[in-house]
Amino acid sequence: MIDKIRPDAAATVDGVHDGAVVAIGGFGQAGVPVDLIDALCERDVRDLHVIANNGGQGLPGERGIGRLLRENRVRRFSCSFPVNPAFFERYFSGEVEIELVPQGTLAERLRAGGAGLGGFYTPTAAGTLLADGGFVVRYREHGEPEKLLPRKESRVIDGRTYVFESPLRPDFALVKAHRADRYGNLRFRFGARNFNPLAAMAARTTIAQADHVDHTGTLDPDDVHLPGPFVDHVVATALELAR
Repeated sequence: MIDKIRPDAAATVDGVHDGAVVAIGGFGQAGVPVDLIDALCERDVRDLHVIANNGGQGLPGERGIGRLLRENRVRRFSCSFPVNPAFFERYFSGEVEIELVPQGTLAERLRAGGAGLGGFYTPTAAGTLLADGGFVVRYREHGEPEKLLPRKESRVIDGRTYVFESPLRPDFALVKAHRADRYGNLRFRFGARNFNPLAAMAARTTIAQADHVDHTGTLDPDDVHLPGPFVDHVVATALELAR
């Protein structure tokens, strides 16, 4: 009998290793799997390539991605809004590199990875440093550029310049759901249905934390936002486990 529910966050993330590529769901403070991120930090996982929309600033207690950055566990950060003092401090000192990606492009690159596509063309970023090369990916310790974003392939289609973007296929995805069942079916709540489904579908292994976990029944099919085949492990949030 299928049962994807794990006992706690620590047991759920035990397969995430140093150097892994990890996509993390969430937008601002909504839908961020903070319990799973805390568990990664407690396991002392480092050298991560994190894919996420933003830098986690504003979460209570500086949890979430902000904690990963503050504790210097991130080697490379692919994101749209890296706004977090912990990130900029390490970026300009050469401790972390960035792949800056327009928000819609980031979402579509994850979707392309989940759909098995080889990439896509978009007019977004055409004519900018992100497409033409020159954006600083990594600085040296003393603030000098060390690595630049390479020029991307472009093509003129119907008189408009389009930029080729490659798919994202992370090793792991950490996502936050509102409800889950033992088959891994997930339902998200309001704005938390943002990057979470896309990250989950793109990753080779998806780990979900959920506010409410049904150990015996199943979600109604009309309530399922992400089908169980995309999810490998489920754990209840710390708040749910404490009830």
